[in-house]
Amino acid sequence: METPGPVQQFKTYPFYIKAPVILLGLICFFFVLYTLQDILVPFSMAALIAILLNPLSTKLQRTLPRGIAIFIALLIAMLIVGGIFYFLSREIATFSKTVPALKAKFIMFAGELQQWIYVNFGVAIDKQVAMVKNALADSQEYVSQTLNSILGAISVLVLIPIYVFFLLLYKPLILDFIFQSFSEKHSLRVAEILGETKSAVQSYIVGLLIETAIVSAMNSVALLALGVRSAILLGVIGGILNMIPYLGGIVAIALPILMATVTKDGYTTQLAIVGAYLVIQFIDNNILVPRIVSSKVQINALMSIIVVLLGGALWGFSGMFLSIPFVAILKIIFDRVDGLKPWGLLLGTKIPEVHSGVQAQVRWNRIFKRIEHDHGRTNK
Repeated sequence: METPGPVQQFKTYPFYIKAPVILLGLICFFFVLYTLQDILVPFSMAALIAILLNPLSTKLQRTLPRGIAIFIALLIAMLIVGGIFYFLSREIATFSKTVPALKAKFIMFAGELQQWIYVNFGVAIDKQVAMVKNALADSQEYVSQTLNSILGAISVLVLIPIYVFFLLLYKPLILDFIFQSFSEKHSLRVAEILGETKSAVQSYIVGLLIETAIVSAMNSVALLALGVRSAILLGVIGGILNMIPYLGGIVAIALPILMATVTKDGYTTQLAIVGAYLVIQFIDNNILVPRIVSSKVQINALMSIIVVLLGGALWGFSGMFLSIPFVAILKIIFDRVDGLKPWGLLLGTKIPEVHSGVQAQVRWNRIFKRIEHDHGRTNK
């Protein structure tokens, strides 16, 4: 008789024993992720970029040595990113010329707001100023954390190209390690998971970049038509923030509304911005995302919001961006491992008309009716 393995033995334990063990394992896992985020965040970003550049690198390797082909592919990607940063820096330089006028307008707007609060809520202006000073004092720690994050991002920008180069260079070694980590009978399933993961990540990132470009263009055109200052810069920032599902769009619409409030009189422009952005979001969610962003990444809205918030709590802005492709990879794995298929269903978008409990009850009712029918015939 075959001795049951550790997994089979674990399945036999009652739920009140399994649940704390699983919970403790998850706590340890996320603690390690949080503790090692300075190492894991750039490496995770580099892994996604390496998967994205892999087709170009493979094509160049047909005519060039492996190292040179990888370097050229990486150089092309860096030039594209550098061009985007150069464009944004020019827009920021143009925006900086209007800062004195914006500052004067903001001071006037702040004075009007203080007077409105005093008239409607009875809060003295001196007390309002004291409250603002206290808020600024409390925010100094947050500002220092933000500066540290910016410095960390600069170091990440240096590390990512190095990681990408070595990941592409040692790709055969990494793949060989993965295959040898599993028994030979699972090789076909491992190959299938790796192939689908690569395809899903590549198509998702390419689709996300195309979607970002289109949304940025639509935002910029709408803001230019409404006469909002620094329309192109705000439109591009809005398109980039739109890469964060559900939450990025809220911040993206707040920036042009704030700019219009400071630079224009009345509230007509703000209402027009809200209307334009709602139309753009409708086009994005109902046309661009289903047709351009990969259909292989099917994560339902509830799970998307939860994993984005968890990613933000774990790794900040980088975690928000990385959460969706990583959960998509997990779903591909869950769908192909028998014991994890329920988790794949939980992450997916397919909603059953009748849940499994009702189906099981219907089947049991049919069995009982058949037994009762057979028993009645036997008694006759």
